[in-house]
Amino acid sequence: MNNFKGFLTEYRGAIIGAIIAILIIVTGLDRLILAVAVICICALLGNYVQRNKQDVKEKLKNFIDRM
Repeated sequence: MNNFKGFLTEYRGAIIGAIIAILIIVTGLDRLILAVAVICICALLGNYVQRNKQDVKEKLKNFIDRM
């Protein structure tokens, strides 16, 4: 019993994380989380491109020229 209690104490965070991950997968929230993550990444990418237009144009031009 002491070993089991020690195991639970040591790996409490991992156990809670696994339970939350299982609940997210079972309820289908993984698609929503993925969609929100993609939206956030694209928004940040668009903001970067807007603020650094000249740098992005040069990098794209160099990339296309190499191909």
